[in-house]
Amino acid sequence: MTTITLSSAAIKNMFEQLHHNFGGSLSVNVKEHILTLDNELGRGHIRGITFKGGISYLEFDMEFSEDVTLRTGTDKNAPICFAYCSEGRIEHSFNNESERHTLENFQTGILTNESNAVNTLYFRKDVRVNTSLIVVKTVGAEQTEKRNGLNYRLQERILKGKTAENTIYIGSYNLKIADQIKQLKAIKQQGIVRSLLIEGLVHMILALEVQQHTDDLKNQKNQTGSLNTREMESVRDISSFVHNYPERQLSIAELCRKSGLSPCKLQEGFKLMHGTTVTDYIREVRIKKAEELIKNTDLNISEVVYSIGFTSRSYFSKIFRNKYNCSPKQYKDKQNMMAVSA
Repeated sequence: MTTITLSSAAIKNMFEQLHHNFGGSLSVNVKEHILTLDNELGRGHIRGITFKGGISYLEFDMEFSEDVTLRTGTDKNAPICFAYCSEGRIEHSFNNESERHTLENFQTGILTNESNAVNTLYFRKDVRVNTSLIVVKTVGAEQTEKRNGLNYRLQERILKGKTAENTIYIGSYNLKIADQIKQLKAIKQQGIVRSLLIEGLVHMILALEVQQHTDDLKNQKNQTGSLNTREMESVRDISSFVHNYPERQLSIAELCRKSGLSPCKLQEGFKLMHGTTVTDYIREVRIKKAEELIKNTDLNISEVVYSIGFTSRSYFSKIFRNKYNCSPKQYKDKQNMMAVSA
């Protein structure tokens, strides 16, 4: 087993220490640190970035070849940590306590610390883990000038004016956050554009974490709904299938057969993950794909309509206008005008 103690919670210092202990290659791109491993210790990457206002994002997408324990201390004003597990499972304990708390696949968690506490994360050998942590700096009693900021409002929302203690709240399953993290991983842009896109998605994930906590408190008797982890994985796989094949004429019955879920389970899963029905999700995927084709290809409107699985151009024009506030032809014409002027 490998045990590593980090002496600093600052992203720059943390990644220098991780690099020293784990090896691998470390890259830095506009404050985004990425440590990539492919050695005897494990494979994958650890990513971290800090934004203005004292909010940081950490992601562990790793499979270690041996058990790994990661220990890190906190300051006097210990931060609040919002956690989410997209794949696998991760364990946590406070200080040197033997009691461990487990965050499983698709679960949310909120971690608070007393002053100068130590947090320990446990990564199991040969278990692929994808865990995201959003770390929010808290505001000290003397920092009255910061009491209108996001950090203080989150602090009040979670701590409710009380002194922070060593507590971990394991919330319910949430597929919407998994969808946002998937989008975060898909960002291809570089430089300041990449940083802005990451920051926007991190704030969206944070909002979903806070909302999930609120919903859990209102409905403590049924935090996980009726879907188990396997069923939620099936919903995620079906969502990816729909996204990859928007042109296919997909029925609820076909998707149920493919996923092994009942119609009720399938609809419940799409409500959890996308906040909408299966049919509305398919339509939304097609409209977004159509916008990409109109913008980036030479296909005419009719060709776009049929290439994404619609059979009626008038119906397509109606829902396109409802979403983008212009007709497909108007959108195409503007793209052509921009291309000519360029």
